Amino acid sequence: MSSTSISYSKTGYFSKTIGDYLKQDTSLESFYGKFPTIEGIKQQLEEKQKSFTQKGRSVLVSQLQEQYAGVTISQATQDSISVLSKNSTFTVTTGHQLNLFSGPMYYIYKILSVINLTEQLTKKYPENNFVPVFWMATEDHDFEEINGFNFKGNKIKWDTTQSGPVGRFSTKALQDLVTVLKSEFGQTTNGSYLLDLFQAAYLQNDTLAQATRFITNALFGSYGIVVLDGDDRGLKKQFTSYIEAELFAKKGFKEISKTSKRLVSLGYSQQVHPREINLFYIKDGLRARIIEKDGAFLINNTSLVFSKAQMQDQVSKYPERFSPNALLRGLYQEVILPNLCYVGGGGELAYWFQLKDYFESVEVAFPVLLLRNSAVLSNKKLAHRLKQLDVSVQDVFKKDTALSTWFVHKVSQIPIDFSPQLAHLEKQFEELHTIAAKTDGSFLGAVAAQQKKQTNGLLHLEKRLLKAQKRKHADQLSRLISLRAEIFPGGNLQERITNFSEFYLEYGPGLIPTIKQNLKPLDGKFTVIYL
Repeated sequence: MSSTSISYSKTGYFSKTIGDYLKQDTSLESFYGKFPTIEGIKQQLEEKQKSFTQKGRSVLVSQLQEQYAGVTISQATQDSISVLSKNSTFTVTTGHQLNLFSGPMYYIYKILSVINLTEQLTKKYPENNFVPVFWMATEDHDFEEINGFNFKGNKIKWDTTQSGPVGRFSTKALQDLVTVLKSEFGQTTNGSYLLDLFQAAYLQNDTLAQATRFITNALFGSYGIVVLDGDDRGLKKQFTSYIEAELFAKKGFKEISKTSKRLVSLGYSQQVHPREINLFYIKDGLRARIIEKDGAFLINNTSLVFSKAQMQDQVSKYPERFSPNALLRGLYQEVILPNLCYVGGGGELAYWFQLKDYFESVEVAFPVLLLRNSAVLSNKKLAHRLKQLDVSVQDVFKKDTALSTWFVHKVSQIPIDFSPQLAHLEKQFEELHTIAAKTDGSFLGAVAAQQKKQTNGLLHLEKRLLKAQKRKHADQLSRLISLRAEIFPGGNLQERITNFSEFYLEYGPGLIPTIKQNLKPLDGKFTVIYL
């Protein structure tokens, strides 16, 4: 087992925004707080310690204990929850949708990133405690994004007519998938473990939130992970003043719009567009946007209408009915957690950059933002096949066309580069241009036209030669493109498509510890892990 790393900029899969952030480009400085370093996180700790109250800790611990009631968990997780009551304890948080059976591999990388970072911080600052937190996106309502997972090119899909916050969905109907998974996973020890895990998670728990907590505990509980469900009345009571500011002062919209406009003016993309009210109303099977019109508050696509006084009463009596959208969720997180750092993907960090001024306006400490670890897993067979072609995993990050061209240049015994000929041609025409300048304009134009014609002719010949060499090396090229498709399914990063179960079947319980060992959260590099 070994690993290598690649700079994110060389992968071709990450945005300009993330690239500039990682190299600490000055144009982005005003959109984030402290940069993710050990020292930066220490400074964040000192700031957070001043603002996070003991009452907030008591409520957090109480609600976590309630959420975990009746759940069998590791001693490490029990200790993590207990130690949150201490003023010296802080969290590192990541979040994820409730994808069926965890979804793509980056669920694994997100959680291991926060676990590894807390361990690193504990070694550096032993006088403090650091707890890894996994925030479940239980209040999302876009079921189509999470209703299945990919396994060896097949989509294992869950169909249901349920609506509203997905965390509340009943999982009983997933019994229908057990037969499918039994066939897919097979009868090996590792296959049996995966099937048992699926059944225990989804058939022995009532809701999708409970099932996701079960899976996360099963895979990461030994590392002390704390799984938090934000769909919680007690936690939302801590957030009511911010809900009111959002409803009645449009605080979020005003500040986020200004920041987003600044981002765009500097050439960056706006990841999320703020709404005038960045809250949903949830009740039973409903999760719908709140819209203010003519002084009344409408619940989108329903007949529900509230006056201002009625809405104030709703917030006071039923805070659990108010669900923050993607832009407001971060504020909710930082209000209820003694959090230092949020670990997310490139898209997530991009919308966090829209929030800095908003956080300052409501006087909430803005967290350190850390790009989660990204990785590609390569097995011995694949590595051997790449070696036969004298190609590395790093090389195949090139897209198909660029990869083919690069490879043919590499293996061809004939130089497929007419740069010397073009340089010679240009020198020849320099002399002709000198002569032409002493005559009339028509001759000068004729010389220029001839130069263009001959240059284009050479470039055309170079393309013809490249095409011919591609035909000559077609077998090797075909093998290379096939290998790339294995590493980048559908042209996407492996971590965005493949489910952990594919690798678990082959590598078993050693899979996650091996990945964990090779991920370095503060290195700022993409990791290639050779299993």
